[in-house]
Amino acid sequence: HLQLADKAYDATIRLGQSTVTDDAEGDIVATADAAHLTAEQIRAAIRPLTGDIGQVPTAVSAIKVDGRRAYARVRAGEKVDLPARPVTVSVFEARDVRCGKVADVDVHVVCSTGTYVRALARDLGSALSVGGHLTRLRRTRVGSFRLDDAVTLEQLESEFALIPLAEAARAAFPTLALDDATAQAVRHGRKLGGLDLGFAGPVALFAPDDTFLALYEQRDSIARPVAVFV
Repeated sequence: HLQLADKAYDATIRLGQSTVTDDAEGDIVATADAAHLTAEQIRAAIRPLTGDIGQVPTAVSAIKVDGRRAYARVRAGEKVDLPARPVTVSVFEARDVRCGKVADVDVHVVCSTGTYVRALARDLGSALSVGGHLTRLRRTRVGSFRLDDAVTLEQLESEFALIPLAEAARAAFPTLALDDATAQAVRHGRKLGGLDLGFAGPVALFAPDDTFLALYEQRDSIARPVAVFV
Protein backbone atom coordinates (compact mmCIF):
# COMPACT_ATOMS: atom_id res chain seq x y z
CA HIS A 1 0.00 0.00 0.00
CA LEU A 2 2.94 2.36 0.61
CA GLN A 3 4.18 1.62 -2.90
CA LEU A 4 0.91 2.90 -4.33
CA ALA A 5 1.76 6.44 -3.17
CA ASP A 6 3.15 9.02 -5.56
CA LYS A 7 6.88 9.03 -6.18
CA ALA A 8 9.59 11.60 -6.90
CA TYR A 9 12.68 11.08 -9.05
CA ASP A 10 15.79 12.90 -10.18
CA ALA A 11 16.92 11.69 -13.58
CA THR A 12 18.97 12.48 -16.67
CA ILE A 13 17.56 12.13 -20.18
CA ARG A 14 19.83 11.90 -23.23
CA LEU A 15 18.28 13.27 -26.40
CA GLY A 16 19.70 12.09 -29.73
CA GLN A 17 19.87 8.37 -28.97
CA SER A 18 17.15 5.73 -28.66
CA THR A 19 17.67 2.34 -27.02
CA VAL A 20 15.70 -0.90 -27.01
CA THR A 21 14.98 -0.54 -23.27
CA ASP A 22 14.51 3.26 -23.20
CA ASP A 23 17.41 3.43 -20.73
CA ALA A 24 21.20 3.09 -20.84
CA GLU A 25 21.15 -0.68 -20.24
CA GLY A 26 19.77 -1.39 -23.71
CA ASP A 27 21.51 -1.32 -27.07
CA ILE A 28 21.31 1.91 -29.08
CA VAL A 29 18.90 1.38 -31.97
CA ALA A 30 18.80 4.88 -33.49
CA THR A 31 20.76 8.13 -33.36
CA ALA A 32 20.04 11.68 -34.49
CA ASP A 33 21.91 14.96 -34.28
CA ALA A 34 20.42 16.99 -31.40
CA ALA A 35 22.75 19.98 -31.82
CA HIS A 36 19.94 22.20 -33.08
CA LEU A 37 17.87 21.83 -29.90
CA THR A 38 17.65 24.66 -27.42
CA ALA A 39 16.71 24.57 -23.74
CA GLU A 40 13.52 26.46 -24.58
CA GLN A 41 12.48 23.87 -27.18
CA ILE A 42 13.13 21.04 -24.74
CA ARG A 43 11.12 22.67 -21.95
CA ALA A 44 8.28 23.37 -24.39
CA ALA A 45 8.21 19.67 -25.40
CA ILE A 46 8.08 18.63 -21.72
CA ARG A 47 4.86 20.53 -21.02
CA PRO A 48 2.48 18.20 -22.94
CA LEU A 49 3.97 15.27 -21.01
CA THR A 50 2.85 16.80 -17.71
CA GLY A 51 -0.51 16.31 -15.99
CA ASP A 52 -3.02 13.50 -16.58
CA ILE A 53 -1.69 11.69 -19.64
CA GLY A 54 -1.98 8.36 -21.41
CA GLN A 55 1.43 6.68 -21.31
CA VAL A 56 2.51 3.63 -23.29
CA PRO A 57 4.77 1.64 -20.92
CA THR A 58 8.23 0.74 -22.12
CA ALA A 59 8.17 -2.57 -23.99
CA VAL A 60 10.96 -4.01 -21.82
CA SER A 61 8.88 -4.02 -18.64
CA ALA A 62 7.39 -6.49 -16.19
CA ILE A 63 3.86 -6.00 -17.54
CA LYS A 64 2.30 -9.32 -18.53
CA VAL A 65 1.08 -9.94 -22.07
CA ASP A 66 -0.99 -13.12 -22.37
CA GLY A 67 0.62 -14.49 -19.21
CA ARG A 68 4.25 -13.66 -20.06
CA ARG A 69 6.30 -10.64 -19.03
CA ALA A 70 6.72 -8.11 -21.80
CA TYR A 71 10.50 -8.05 -21.33
CA ALA A 72 10.67 -11.82 -21.87
CA ARG A 73 8.77 -11.51 -25.13
CA VAL A 74 11.04 -8.67 -26.34
CA ARG A 75 14.18 -10.65 -25.46
CA ALA A 76 12.75 -13.61 -27.38
CA GLY A 77 12.57 -11.40 -30.46
CA GLU A 78 8.84 -10.69 -30.37
CA LYS A 79 7.34 -7.28 -31.12
CA VAL A 80 5.32 -6.08 -28.14
CA ASP A 81 2.69 -3.36 -28.39
CA LEU A 82 1.37 -2.26 -25.00
CA PRO A 83 -1.75 -0.10 -24.66
CA ALA A 84 -1.52 3.36 -23.14
CA ARG A 85 -2.44 3.63 -19.46
CA PRO A 86 -3.63 6.69 -17.55
CA VAL A 87 -0.94 8.15 -15.28
CA THR A 88 -0.43 11.49 -13.58
CA VAL A 89 2.84 13.41 -13.95
CA SER A 90 2.34 16.27 -11.51
CA VAL A 91 5.89 17.64 -11.95
CA PHE A 92 8.21 17.22 -14.96
CA GLU A 93 10.79 19.96 -15.06
CA ALA A 94 14.18 20.40 -16.69
CA ARG A 95 16.66 21.65 -14.11
CA ASP A 96 19.74 21.66 -16.31
CA VAL A 97 20.21 21.30 -20.07
CA ARG A 98 23.58 20.56 -21.69
CA CYS A 99 23.26 20.89 -25.44
CA GLY A 100 25.55 19.35 -28.03
CA LYS A 101 25.42 16.54 -30.62
CA VAL A 102 23.43 14.82 -27.90
CA ALA A 103 21.57 16.84 -25.28
CA ASP A 104 21.67 15.74 -21.64
CA VAL A 105 18.76 17.03 -19.58
CA ASP A 106 18.63 16.75 -15.79
CA VAL A 107 14.97 16.50 -14.79
CA HIS A 108 12.86 16.28 -11.65
CA VAL A 109 9.69 14.17 -11.87
CA VAL A 110 6.81 13.65 -9.45
CA CYS A 111 4.35 11.05 -10.69
CA SER A 112 1.71 8.51 -9.80
CA THR A 113 2.53 4.86 -9.28
CA GLY A 114 2.77 2.98 -12.57
CA THR A 115 4.51 5.84 -14.38
CA TYR A 116 7.68 4.91 -16.29
CA VAL A 117 10.24 7.72 -16.20
CA ARG A 118 12.15 6.05 -19.03
CA ALA A 119 8.95 6.21 -21.09
CA LEU A 120 8.91 9.96 -20.45
CA ALA A 121 12.48 10.08 -21.81
CA ARG A 122 11.41 8.08 -24.87
CA ASP A 123 8.37 10.28 -25.50
CA LEU A 124 10.32 13.50 -25.03
CA GLY A 125 12.84 12.33 -27.62
CA SER A 126 10.04 11.33 -29.96
CA ALA A 127 8.33 14.73 -29.57
CA LEU A 128 11.60 16.42 -30.55
CA SER A 129 12.19 13.95 -33.43
CA VAL A 130 15.64 12.94 -32.16
CA GLY A 131 14.89 9.98 -29.89
CA GLY A 132 15.76 9.79 -26.23
CA HIS A 133 16.57 7.47 -23.36
CA LEU A 134 17.27 7.59 -19.64
CA THR A 135 20.89 7.58 -18.46
CA ARG A 136 20.37 8.16 -14.72
CA LEU A 137 17.50 7.58 -12.31
CA ARG A 138 17.29 8.11 -8.57
CA ARG A 139 14.08 7.76 -6.59
CA THR A 140 14.03 10.45 -3.93
CA ARG A 141 10.61 9.95 -2.36
CA VAL A 142 7.80 7.41 -1.99
CA GLY A 143 4.76 9.06 -0.43
CA SER A 144 6.00 10.82 2.69
CA PHE A 145 9.24 8.81 2.92
CA ARG A 146 12.32 10.60 1.59
CA LEU A 147 16.00 9.83 1.18
CA ASP A 148 16.61 11.27 4.66
CA ASP A 149 14.56 8.34 5.99
CA ALA A 150 16.65 5.77 4.13
CA VAL A 151 19.55 3.73 5.50
CA THR A 152 22.49 2.13 3.72
CA LEU A 153 23.03 -1.60 3.29
CA GLU A 154 25.99 -1.31 5.66
CA GLN A 155 23.75 0.22 8.33
CA LEU A 156 21.24 -2.59 7.90
CA GLU A 157 24.00 -5.15 8.38
CA SER A 158 24.89 -3.67 11.76
CA GLU A 159 21.34 -2.90 12.90
CA PHE A 160 18.25 -4.19 11.11
CA ALA A 161 15.86 -1.54 12.39
CA LEU A 162 12.24 -1.38 11.24
CA ILE A 163 9.80 1.51 11.28
CA PRO A 164 6.86 0.47 13.50
CA LEU A 165 3.75 -0.21 11.44
CA ALA A 166 1.68 2.41 13.24
CA GLU A 167 4.37 5.03 12.67
CA ALA A 168 4.56 4.18 8.96
CA ALA A 169 0.77 4.40 8.67
CA ARG A 170 0.68 7.81 10.36
CA ALA A 171 3.42 9.09 8.05
CA ALA A 172 1.82 7.82 4.85
CA PHE A 173 -1.95 8.16 5.25
CA PRO A 174 -4.60 10.44 6.76
CA THR A 175 -5.62 9.09 10.17
CA LEU A 176 -8.85 8.76 12.14
CA ALA A 177 -9.31 7.83 15.80
CA LEU A 178 -12.33 5.61 16.53
CA ASP A 179 -14.52 4.97 19.54
CA ASP A 180 -14.56 1.50 21.11
CA ALA A 181 -17.64 0.22 19.29
CA THR A 182 -16.43 1.30 15.85
CA ALA A 183 -12.94 -0.01 16.58
CA GLN A 184 -14.40 -3.43 17.36
CA ALA A 185 -16.25 -3.46 14.03
CA VAL A 186 -13.06 -2.51 12.22
CA ARG A 187 -11.15 -5.34 13.92
CA HIS A 188 -13.55 -7.71 12.16
CA GLY A 189 -13.26 -5.90 8.83
CA ARG A 190 -16.88 -4.80 8.73
CA LYS A 191 -18.22 -2.16 6.38
CA LEU A 192 -19.12 1.05 8.18
CA GLY A 193 -22.27 2.79 7.02
CA GLY A 194 -22.64 6.49 7.70
CA LEU A 195 -18.96 7.03 8.59
CA ASP A 196 -17.35 9.80 6.54
CA LEU A 197 -13.60 9.26 6.38
CA GLY A 198 -13.10 12.68 4.82
CA PHE A 199 -10.68 11.48 2.11
CA ALA A 200 -11.01 9.59 -1.18
CA GLY A 201 -7.96 7.38 -0.67
CA PRO A 202 -7.01 4.99 2.14
CA VAL A 203 -7.31 6.28 5.71
CA ALA A 204 -5.47 4.72 8.68
CA LEU A 205 -7.88 3.88 11.50
CA PHE A 206 -6.76 3.77 15.13
CA ALA A 207 -8.38 2.38 18.28
CA PRO A 208 -8.87 4.60 21.36
CA ASP A 209 -5.66 3.11 22.84
CA ASP A 210 -3.76 4.26 19.68
CA THR A 211 -3.46 0.76 18.20
CA PHE A 212 -3.30 0.81 14.41
CA LEU A 213 -6.20 -1.28 13.16
CA ALA A 214 -6.72 -1.00 9.42
CA LEU A 215 -6.78 0.98 6.21
CA TYR A 216 -10.28 1.89 5.03
CA GLU A 217 -11.51 3.86 2.04
CA GLN A 218 -14.72 5.71 1.30
CA ARG A 219 -17.10 4.39 -1.36
CA ASP A 220 -20.21 6.53 -1.48
CA SER A 221 -21.67 6.52 2.06
CA ILE A 222 -19.88 3.31 3.09
CA ALA A 223 -16.36 3.03 4.55
CA ARG A 224 -14.92 -0.28 3.38
CA PRO A 225 -11.80 -2.16 4.49
CA VAL A 226 -8.70 -2.07 2.27
CA ALA A 227 -6.48 -4.04 4.65
CA VAL A 228 -7.01 -5.05 8.29
CA PHE A 229 -3.88 -5.46 10.44
CA VAL A 230 -5.27 -6.88 13.70
